[in-house]
Amino acid sequence: MGSCGTWARQELLVLLSGVWLWVGSAQPTPPGPTHTPGPQLKFRLAGYPRKHNEGRVEVFYNDEWGTICDDDFTLANAHVLCRHLGFVAATGWAHSAKYGKGVGRIWLDNVNCAGGEKSIGDCKHRGWGNSDCSHEEDAGVICKDERIPGFKDSNIIETEQSHVEEVRLRPVVSGARRQLPVTEGIVEVRYKDGWAQICDEGWDGQNSRVICGMMGFPAEKKVNRNFYKLFTERQQLNYRLHSVSCTGTEVHLSMCAFEFYRGNASAACGAGMPAVVSCVPGPLFATGNAHKKKQRQQQQGQPRIRLKGGAKVGEGRVEVLKSSEWGTICDDRWNLLSASVVCRELGFGSAKEALTGARMGQGMGPIHMNEVQCLGTEKSLWSCPFKNITQEDCKHTEDAAVRCNIPYTGYENLIRLSGGRSRFEGRVEVAVGAGDGDQPRWGLVCGEGWGTLEAMVACRQLGLGFANHGLQETWYWDASNVTEMVLSGVKCAGHEMSLSHCQHHGTSLNCRNTGTRFAAGVICSETASDLLLHAPLVQETAYIEDRPLHMLYCAAEENCLSSSARLANWPYGHRRLLRFSSQIHNNGRADFRPKAGRHSWVWHECHRHYHSMDIFTHYDILTPNGTKVAEGHKASFCLEDTECEEDVAKRYECANFGEQGITVGCWDLYRHDIDCQWIDITDVKPGNYILQVVINPNFEVAESDFTNNAMKCNCKYDGHRIWVHSCHIGDALSEEANKRFEQYPGQLNNQIS
Repeated sequence: MGSCGTWARQELLVLLSGVWLWVGSAQPTPPGPTHTPGPQLKFRLAGYPRKHNEGRVEVFYNDEWGTICDDDFTLANAHVLCRHLGFVAATGWAHSAKYGKGVGRIWLDNVNCAGGEKSIGDCKHRGWGNSDCSHEEDAGVICKDERIPGFKDSNIIETEQSHVEEVRLRPVVSGARRQLPVTEGIVEVRYKDGWAQICDEGWDGQNSRVICGMMGFPAEKKVNRNFYKLFTERQQLNYRLHSVSCTGTEVHLSMCAFEFYRGNASAACGAGMPAVVSCVPGPLFATGNAHKKKQRQQQQGQPRIRLKGGAKVGEGRVEVLKSSEWGTICDDRWNLLSASVVCRELGFGSAKEALTGARMGQGMGPIHMNEVQCLGTEKSLWSCPFKNITQEDCKHTEDAAVRCNIPYTGYENLIRLSGGRSRFEGRVEVAVGAGDGDQPRWGLVCGEGWGTLEAMVACRQLGLGFANHGLQETWYWDASNVTEMVLSGVKCAGHEMSLSHCQHHGTSLNCRNTGTRFAAGVICSETASDLLLHAPLVQETAYIEDRPLHMLYCAAEENCLSSSARLANWPYGHRRLLRFSSQIHNNGRADFRPKAGRHSWVWHECHRHYHSMDIFTHYDILTPNGTKVAEGHKASFCLEDTECEEDVAKRYECANFGEQGITVGCWDLYRHDIDCQWIDITDVKPGNYILQVVINPNFEVAESDFTNNAMKCNCKYDGHRIWVHSCHIGDALSEEANKRFEQYPGQLNNQIS
């Protein structure tokens, strides 16, 4: 028994959450006149937000993957390409790199198909590799979700929510079968309707590193081969692969060199045994005290890299710490090798996707790195070659992001939604008592105290993105047969992976209203807004005004003054006000809309407009040890687009009972000279203080990131003048710089600690 000794990479359907789509050239063609065959073509869908039947179309020609330019692109072109991919037809196509910019060659340009061609190569075009396009013009296709009968190479990928993986680790140690995540076991690949093993002759640590990366683990460790040899001698084995040879930097087994066994493989791998791998979990997924202690020792000091703005664990905009300030990375030359270095450094596996074009929202502050070119073996992104940024090079619209492989934990099987109009909404049902093989008992969550932070965790656990709303009553949705309340007192910080990780009452339920109508519900969304205050503007515009009381009647009516103003000798005298401008940007991926509908907006007669949120910002003056000295003004505003970035149209305005909100790429400006844009400091004594502004402090509206909602400045007040300096967003500086900024572990953001 031997092997055919040929490379057969495209036969292996190991498509873990759609890293690569290996697709044969086309459906089998009927016999016809013979002609000299050209280079074999392969096609795949890539990019984001790719689905199994849509994405950026990439073609493998002359041993290199490349893209197709959108110049003169038509639906007929898309029909031919979709048939290459195994679908019956196209329903649409996309231009201008809708699914992200590709890398490498642009193989085809000015493609002009009639629609009936057997191959894209038969269509008119400028010639292979002859193009005047950039990757900003990469074409995408949307294929009809119907497969060509008998098409050999499947283009179906597992969706990210699915745990059916085409490469798996099968645990054999007793007790390990039920424990998730699985960190050690026999490597198996999907074959026909079952699973097959890999012969470990020549298997090394680099191969193990690739498998561990796919499974969501940053590193591999040695395994007790002898134990597994004894175990596998008693097993019926079905070998599929041998001679696997990875370099260790691949993000998927399908990218390594290997060979297939042909025919009857029962006598294969005579001198070897099935490949076995043991992985080291990252800090988030480490179980047991020894692991955690070791991880803590390794992570002394603040990490110099983080992910922001992602809905799920292990995804987000990449931010790095340089000179005590967090900044972003420009997406020029950003690829899977560099993204994998980031993922492993953060304790995840290899990268599933390297995202460009600020797909996880735009950052603020400096852009620290450009043209990062990792080899894939580096321990830290800072060890990779990169260029420093000049102002002309990059903008935040080019912020790089990643999606990492993370271990399968099974959390999504312990939660479900019922009664909603779509799969993104419904009453929350959770499984309790599912340990030790028992059947889980499904029940409802008490709606008391349920809010945006709890909904964020529920939507993350469900794999449905961000929370749009956390609902305390769900009487308007269809009832299910689940009526028992099993969870109450849920209180989350917002970053947890599962509701079970949040505080709750445990088995001692305490819920005033246990009826189904008072069960907690959620509405989830794939995108969310992200508000940030423009800190330099506060610093530039701050000043003191002594404003006569006779000009403050309106402000007093709206509670914009401290309580001592009630005792003043109206209309004589004045109040001392610290005034400044606020410019609030929406850097997220969805418009910021008030939670309340128009029917419940409040008309303010004095200011002649509607307020759509009771409290939109908190303004406070704090002592260096965190005590409030000026009564925090809880500002409520009319939300509108004052200005927008180029090519972004304004959508919201307050005039004439208009729609309120802040569009993505726009900002709402509250000038220093409008009513209530101040803090009343009449009763504040001279000294050193901290000015703090917190946007959306009660989490009324969902955002992708609440940790950047607070802004702080140092203030020096001598009784006559005020100096405001060192203004910054709460999470913009390193922990060390924040300690220098203030002597108390104060509120760096508006999250409940």
